[in-house]
Amino acid sequence: MILELTDPQKVFQQRIAAFAAEHVTPQAAAIDEDGHFPKNIVQAMAREGLMGVTIPTAWGGAGRDYVSYAVAIEELARASAVIAVIAAVNNSLVAEPIEKFGTDAQKQAWLERLASGRALGAFALSEEHAGSDAANQQTVARLDDRGYVLNGRKVWVANAEAADVVIVFAATHPSTGSGQGQSGRRISAFLVPIDAAGLSRVVTADSLGVRGLGCMDLELHNVRVEADALLGSPGDGFQIAMWALDGGRVAIAAQALGVGTAALQEALEYAKHREAFGQPIANYQAIQWMLADVATELEGARMLTMKAADARQRQARPTADAAMAKLFASEAAHHAADRAMQILASKGYRRGSVVERLFRDVRATEIYQGTSEVQRMVIAEDLLA
Repeated sequence: MILELTDPQKVFQQRIAAFAAEHVTPQAAAIDEDGHFPKNIVQAMAREGLMGVTIPTAWGGAGRDYVSYAVAIEELARASAVIAVIAAVNNSLVAEPIEKFGTDAQKQAWLERLASGRALGAFALSEEHAGSDAANQQTVARLDDRGYVLNGRKVWVANAEAADVVIVFAATHPSTGSGQGQSGRRISAFLVPIDAAGLSRVVTADSLGVRGLGCMDLELHNVRVEADALLGSPGDGFQIAMWALDGGRVAIAAQALGVGTAALQEALEYAKHREAFGQPIANYQAIQWMLADVATELEGARMLTMKAADARQRQARPTADAAMAKLFASEAAHHAADRAMQILASKGYRRGSVVERLFRDVRATEIYQGTSEVQRMVIAEDLLA
């Protein structure tokens, strides 16, 4: 058992850390404050090969392993959770499903552009009543002699503001078996250009954290796509979504790890220099124990995240590993940000501090791509199988 990165992985990690320090960190506060989508950084990430990390080079990607991908997301998240999520959506939720389930024509149309950064992807699964209950899709795709007609509304679609293509999940023909909504209709997945007639982007309410994701709701009113827009086979959509979320949850674990590590670093630096009662507060056991607990929890999260990333590379469905990594890393990172806030006290609590931003950003990791409660359900199901 080797619990260290390989030399190529270490070199890649150092390269992405340097990239993040140069391109991301200086803009992180402004992205959060203004909530604007950082197109210039996305373009810079594309030049660095970060928009298709695991996609084969033949399709425009970097052709790297999944551990390298997780490491890259962590380094980006240490600088900005927003940038990490933008990359993760394009990689895990759009490019990877197309690479695995797409036809050659779909790959030629979209994959090379997505992986090289010439296009940006979005993933439209969530609805008002289809969050944790993702199979309860109310968006409907009706088949006729010209293709499919889609009607419905999707919510909180990250990257939608700047996306070129979106994977839309919709209920199709009545059937039985897995992937059914409550109505008894099975779910299918469709590649829909963002400029398709009848597709409208609607501004969502402002969010507490990860501001600048380009999150929008999508309204689909008689959106017509040809039959070749279907990703996979009819009725495969739910399984495609769950497969994509396995990778997405590894990425969210890495994102949480990056945010938590950044919070720990802020707390360490402050504790070493802030004096109270004539000495640095790092000398006090109360502070030391907080730092020790956070460091230990984050190291455990790192082990689970790297294990899940390696499993994603080697296994067809590392669902429980991904769920464990996301659950533990997100809660460990939340605790890290909370303890950092406690250590910095009023200096951290003020609007605009780095710790205040990390505190808000990390909370989302326990919610999107499956809440902590959903992760526990997934893990329990695996244990009881």
